Amino acid sequence: MEQARPRERAGEGAWPRPDATGGTPEGGAGAGARGEHPQDGPATATGPLPGPREPYAPRVVRRASVREQVLQALRAALVSGELAPGEVHSAPALGQRLGVSATPVREAMQQLALEGAVEVVPNRGFRVAERGARELAELAEVRALIEVPVVLRLARTVPAGRWAELRPLAERTVLAASSGCAATYAEADRAFHRALLSLAGNAELVRITEDLHRRSQWPRTGGAAGARGHAELLADAAEHGALLDALVAQDLDVVRRLVGEHFAGAEG
Repeated sequence: MEQARPRERAGEGAWPRPDATGGTPEGGAGAGARGEHPQDGPATATGPLPGPREPYAPRVVRRASVREQVLQALRAALVSGELAPGEVHSAPALGQRLGVSATPVREAMQQLALEGAVEVVPNRGFRVAERGARELAELAEVRALIEVPVVLRLARTVPAGRWAELRPLAERTVLAASSGCAATYAEADRAFHRALLSLAGNAELVRITEDLHRRSQWPRTGGAAGARGHAELLADAAEHGALLDALVAQDLDVVRRLVGEHFAGAEG
C-alpha cells in the first residue's frame, strides 16, 4: 500500500485565513476585526460591500510544482548515475527517498518514459533505460546537424553586444564544472546552449534541441557514475568561452571548428 501523501498536500486545510484586519473571506474584510455583525440591508455610502476577493491558488498548482520538483530530482539522479542504467525502481520506494508520496513520482516517471529515460516494468515500476556509445553518437550527430548551421547563421547576423549577454552563463558552466558534479554541470550546460539558440527566435528549435541535449547527458550503459570526469567537464566548459570569443570576432572558421569539436566530445 502506498504511503499517505506527506508533502505535496501540505497546504491542504490552510485555505481561508484571517486577513490583515482579522476578518475572514466569509465574514467580510473588517467584520472580525471590530466584532461587528454583517449588514442585513444593501450597502450604504458609509458601509460598502467589499470588492471581489483574489481567488486562492487551486491545489493543482501546488501538486504540479511538487511533480516538477520530483522530475528535476530524478533527472539529476539519472545524469549523476545515482539511478544507474538497467536498475528497476518502484514509485513508492523512490517517493520514500524523496519524502513524497508515490503519486508525483509515478507521474514524473511517466514523463521520463516519454523521454526515453526509463521503461515501464508492469507490476514492478520503472527500469532505467540502457544506452550504448552508438546511441550517444547518433544523438550528437543529430544535434550537430541542427545546431551547427544555426550557430553559423547567428555568427553572421547577431551583434557583438548580444554575445556579451551570454558571458555570465558561460562562466557559470566553468563554475559548475569545477564542482565536479555532473548533474550541476548538465543544468548549466543546457542553460548556455538554450540561451544561445534562443537568439534564433525559433521556440520549436529550442524545444527540440533541449530534448536532444538532455538525452545526450544521460550516462551510457557500463559507464561510471557521473561518467564524465572532472577534467572533461572543465574542457567542455572552456569551449563555451572560446566560442563566444569567436562569435564576437565573427570568425566563422573558428566557430565552425569549435562547434564541431564540441559535439564530437559529446559523443562520449
